[in-house]
Amino acid sequence: MQYEGVLTKMQTEPGTPIQYYLVFDGSFIHMNQLLGQPFEINFTGYQCLNCGKKKKIWRQGFCYDCFYSSPAVGDWIMRPELSTAHLGIADRDLEYETRVQVQPHVVYLAASSDMKVGVTRKTQVPTRWIDQGASYATPLVEVPNRYLAGITEVALKQYFSDKINWKKMLLNNVTPFDIIAKRNDTKALLPEEVEPYFDTTPEILYTLEYPVLQYPTKINSLNLSTTPSYTGKLMGIKGQYLIFEDGTVLNVRSYEGFTVRISV
Repeated sequence: MQYEGVLTKMQTEPGTPIQYYLVFDGSFIHMNQLLGQPFEINFTGYQCLNCGKKKKIWRQGFCYDCFYSSPAVGDWIMRPELSTAHLGIADRDLEYETRVQVQPHVVYLAASSDMKVGVTRKTQVPTRWIDQGASYATPLVEVPNRYLAGITEVALKQYFSDKINWKKMLLNNVTPFDIIAKRNDTKALLPEEVEPYFDTTPEILYTLEYPVLQYPTKINSLNLSTTPSYTGKLMGIKGQYLIFEDGTVLNVRSYEGFTVRISV
């Protein structure tokens, strides 16, 4: 069968293993059902996820103009400590920023490769951890807005990384930790205004299982811009990566806004 459409990050459903779906306008592919089968992808063009125009993608699925104008990609997305909507101060669009920033956020520890600290909206638990390929994760504090989550992450980055070693994650080389013990150690490291939220955040350990038939021993990252056509046997899915038998991996999220034709 053939599918054509604009790439966006794969949708997921928690399960054992996690279920993955590649969704296009009017159709979708249940990716788990394709494990062990040939998979062909061809890059055919661009379509900005914001304006819908067939313009070259700059970053995060957006064309250049939209990336520097849309509130959905303001600096506070990557640096939540820059959030100001809780003060009534706009960055690009106060209505949008209030809707996204002034809602419960979770600061967490997760193990995708090594231990990392991060921030996500409460509504994105456990989706955020799945997208990062985490093997296990635990919430540290749930706070009422993105700014408080951001300053907490900044404080904890002195002790934990905020980055993922994606190669280790895809090789399934995850450093073992007692993540709950690490969680309890963080209480003394929290900003003063965030400390009360630690005791009101339940201690929960999330474990995540991915649909992988075989992990690679070596990795070659597929670049659709320079290699617009690729065929391989799909052996696994982890995070937002497709893993193929020959060690090729495709980060679907990196190619949001690319139009593709897929044959399965």
